[in-house]
Amino acid sequence: MNGSPTLALDLYQLTMAAGYFHAGRSKDIATCEMFIRRLPKTRRYLLAMGIERVLDYLLELRFSSEQIAALSKLPALRSAMTPDFCDYLSKFRFTGEVFAVEEGTVVFDNEPLVRVRAPIIEAQLIETYLLSVINHSTMIGSKASRIVRAAEGKRLIEFGTRRTHPDAAIDSARIACAVGFAGTSNVEAGVRFDLPVLGTAAHMWTMAHATEEEAFKNYFTVFPDSSTLLIDTYDTVRGAERAARVAGNKLRGVRIDSGDLGKVSVEVRKVLDQQGCKDAAVIVSGDLDEHSIAALVKSGAPIDSFGVGTELVTSGDAPRLSGVYKLVELERGAERMPVAKFSEGKSTLPSAHQVLRIYDEENRIARDIILLEREDSPTLAAGQRAVALLQCAISAGERKRPRRSLEEVRAHVALEHQTLPTELRSNEPFGPGETPFAVEVSSATARLVEELRLARAKEPT
Repeated sequence: MNGSPTLALDLYQLTMAAGYFHAGRSKDIATCEMFIRRLPKTRRYLLAMGIERVLDYLLELRFSSEQIAALSKLPALRSAMTPDFCDYLSKFRFTGEVFAVEEGTVVFDNEPLVRVRAPIIEAQLIETYLLSVINHSTMIGSKASRIVRAAEGKRLIEFGTRRTHPDAAIDSARIACAVGFAGTSNVEAGVRFDLPVLGTAAHMWTMAHATEEEAFKNYFTVFPDSSTLLIDTYDTVRGAERAARVAGNKLRGVRIDSGDLGKVSVEVRKVLDQQGCKDAAVIVSGDLDEHSIAALVKSGAPIDSFGVGTELVTSGDAPRLSGVYKLVELERGAERMPVAKFSEGKSTLPSAHQVLRIYDEENRIARDIILLEREDSPTLAAGQRAVALLQCAISAGERKRPRRSLEEVRAHVALEHQTLPTELRSNEPFGPGETPFAVEVSSATARLVEELRLARAKEPT
């Protein structure tokens, strides 16, 4: 069972699946949509990530005999694990269809990122994993997007492994590189996803030697062609002088992890240039985020690369997303019924939807409209174009959209950044007088909501 995500779900996915099976509902067809209810206050947009991982999961989802045996021992499931239900699980495959946005797409609140139409047990069982992956990946990808834009083309390295769970660290490294980071310090992520693995020595290396110069000499002896030396263990400027003296023009770079990074980078750059190390890069790290990076870039500090860890992998200013996965339509036999929740603060839109993105004549995002799946597109103004964001990725349990490589996602993210209108490019929260981007709901969708609300109101108590 180790390594398989099949049981990475909540118990109630299995109790409901068993309930549908034993109630004779396994042939009902459910349409469910995953969306983010509300953007964090510090976000003007989100970057949808984790889509490809979810598609892979759906196509590979299986229950092994060992897993079925383990489920049969759970007290909450024991009575439901009949031979017929165990046989159903042993033959389980995802046979439905999935429409999804492309990985790396800019998205907003209440917009479906994924739409699943499948036999109800299939649609139910995938909820937890789908939400876990997309919520986490989108949270990290959105933070990475802000950092990439703040760096304005400067090189970024992902340094966050020690600040999060090992599995999350690997995923965060991949996401950061897909969004625009140059590489990661995480070796497993580098090997698994063919990412550039980058890094230096730690302060411990320097402190384990009698002198800083001895530490630099020993490191340079082992890595003569790739030495980037950490110079701030004792005195940063003197560390730069020693690094230049030891490695000369073969010095690849120096890293600074403390102090006034803007001020000290100027002093270090001056030392390196004077010592003939003009090609040596200045790398800085130390609890950096999009705001501190933007300030350093704006100041003109001679910094070539930023190492970003804690604030990226924890998404420090917005550490969670309110992504949900809700039933929007149910088919029983020939009957197709739109459904919705009307819970206060947690209502949903009924029926299957499409998200139509309208771009202006400068190819910037102008409007997003949530339409009914079969609804006609609105008339566009001159110079505008419209794109349906949800595209078929899986049909009848088979992949229909080619798997996006990391480089393809990276290219898509770069294009998405270019489509952001001016008001969405700031990394600051919305201030007084600013209006968040408003996603429109089509009039046909709004009418359907009211029809269902009235119908529910008329039900006998």
